[in-house]
Amino acid sequence: MFTRLTSKRQSAITERTERLGDLLMLSHEAMLVWTLDGPIEFWNAGAERLYGFSAGEAVGHVSHDLLRTKFPIELAELLSKLRNEGHWAGELSHICKDGHDVVVESRLQLLRGNTVIEVNRDVTVTKQIDAALRESQEGLNWLASIVESSDDAIVSKDLDGIITSWNKGAQRVFGYTAEEAIGRPVTIVIPQDRQGEERKILTRIRRGERIEHFETLRQHKNGNLIAVSLTVSPVKGPDGKIVGASKIARDVTEQKRSQELISTLAREAEHRSKNLLATVQAAVRLSHADTPEGLKKAVDGRIQALANVHSTLAETRWIGADLSTIAAQELAPYAEALEQRARIVGPPVLLDANTAQTIAIALHELATNAAKYGALSVANGHVTVNWSDETNGELYFRWSETGGPKVQAPTRKGFGTRIIEQLIGQHSGKASFDWRAEGLLCEIILKV
Repeated sequence: MFTRLTSKRQSAITERTERLGDLLMLSHEAMLVWTLDGPIEFWNAGAERLYGFSAGEAVGHVSHDLLRTKFPIELAELLSKLRNEGHWAGELSHICKDGHDVVVESRLQLLRGNTVIEVNRDVTVTKQIDAALRESQEGLNWLASIVESSDDAIVSKDLDGIITSWNKGAQRVFGYTAEEAIGRPVTIVIPQDRQGEERKILTRIRRGERIEHFETLRQHKNGNLIAVSLTVSPVKGPDGKIVGASKIARDVTEQKRSQELISTLAREAEHRSKNLLATVQAAVRLSHADTPEGLKKAVDGRIQALANVHSTLAETRWIGADLSTIAAQELAPYAEALEQRARIVGPPVLLDANTAQTIAIALHELATNAAKYGALSVANGHVTVNWSDETNGELYFRWSETGGPKVQAPTRKGFGTRIIEQLIGQHSGKASFDWRAEGLLCEIILKV
């Protein structure tokens, strides 16, 4: 029984897990997942391209041992920052499978369960360019062809902020051609509310400071905002005096969106799995039968009702589940082709996941009771399900039975009644039962 329950719960979150896995696997960035006290658990195609190790060769190994990582600080200090702050960003040096070194901009995000998502971007060429720029003006000339072909925006400016060089990467990122940009102030690409950043940058450059990995917003020629990571270095003249600055701007807009989507999907999967588990636990805890086989059947029916509504939610990508569809699923065995023993009437109502699960369990209990003791236990019995969606945000749901055996009010509440009352109560709703002689009438009021 419990094995079956577990498999049902796992299948309900499989789709969300696969969506997250596909996003990670298809990313061009090198992405890996590891635990603070364990090995690599995930290794995407971007990591394979960057480091040369296949997923089969990487998974199961400690990432820092596999890549012979060089850290800017002690590993223990880095892990402490990750535990305390939930994230860490900086540069790491790795050794690839073929033995060559790479430098990456690394972002580590700590999730629940000590799981770490690591996203690495190769900045080896950028670092080489930056080092050469610091060495001498000759380095600028020697690297001119590399600068021109870089995907990153590489720009130089004087100490007044006037643009003196502008590569093709800058044209791609910001939209201005070199002819349009050179000779104009670099503030043409800075949003109005961030103009003060340029004054602070120039002040630091005049002091000989270098600015690394400064994340901010810049503005495209068409007005769109772009998330960028800036590295700004002083440029010295032949006499050693600072005469300007070189700036490398990397467009990280898509990277930011991917990170936000990963975080959103992770939170969404966690939230839905917790809600599903809570509903399953409630259904099991309230289940009772005189025999083990009866208990198994009762639990199985409730879990199947949840599985049905989750399939409906998956079809709408978790936007919601239509109430008439839920009712039709639970009453399908009793709605015959020639004689409608189960009648469903009501306007279109889209229920959120939690409310849909509650209604599905309630309908299952009512239908099961009717099949055993009520209107659906005899050939001429009928059930009518109807509802109205009021403007005050409340759903009025009604189940009525006619044509069944004569009904007598029970001397104590059955387990089905208790399940309905408790699940509805958890959503601040109300459920009432009227054991009329002609058949049960159940009315439910829920906030939607």
